[in-house]
Amino acid sequence: MNSLESLIAHLKQTRVLRTESIINAFKEIDRKDFVKEEFLSFAYEDSPLPIGGEQTISQPFTIAFILELLKPQKGEHVLDVGSGSGYTTALLSHLVGNAGKIVGVEIIPELVTLGRNNLSKYNFTNAEIKQAGDTLGIPEEAPYDKILVSASAGKIPKALIDQLKIGGVMVAPIGNDIWKIEKEASGNLEIEKHHGFAFVPLIER
Repeated sequence: MNSLESLIAHLKQTRVLRTESIINAFKEIDRKDFVKEEFLSFAYEDSPLPIGGEQTISQPFTIAFILELLKPQKGEHVLDVGSGSGYTTALLSHLVGNAGKIVGVEIIPELVTLGRNNLSKYNFTNAEIKQAGDTLGIPEEAPYDKILVSASAGKIPKALIDQLKIGGVMVAPIGNDIWKIEKEASGNLEIEKHHGFAFVPLIER
């Protein structure tokens, strides 16, 4: 695939990309703006690519799959854990619109800089990327309507569940599965599991 249009056509053909607002986000946020210069010729391939710090920008299929589960809406407050190159932060920013807010958080300092530089290619007023501290997430800005996690944990991160609103949804890789986790009013978690994915590990202090 050698163009953004061909990548989107592929994702629609595989039926992973279905929701009009998410399709539009993929059209408006160009993946090449978040890929390192030496990998630009692969920007529209449906594969992960290195971004430094032993991390990757995720496969477009996987990002589309996660966003279709998360279903971000206009006006929502969303936490993006493991923001990396800033690509998911930018997609989320487009999806929640000016009335919403996206907070990206990244533990690797060089990727914080990379993500901020990439975000600056767009005129977002509703998104920022922060350096991760000692606690997973950004608890001082909680609660969040939605939380997206882009690295794999061994179990559900309790610190992030605590930052999720009642009725909120978190989509996170647990092992090699993607879990959609809804926080019910009772405090129970409703969990939906999807198998067959691979992620870099979630780094915690």
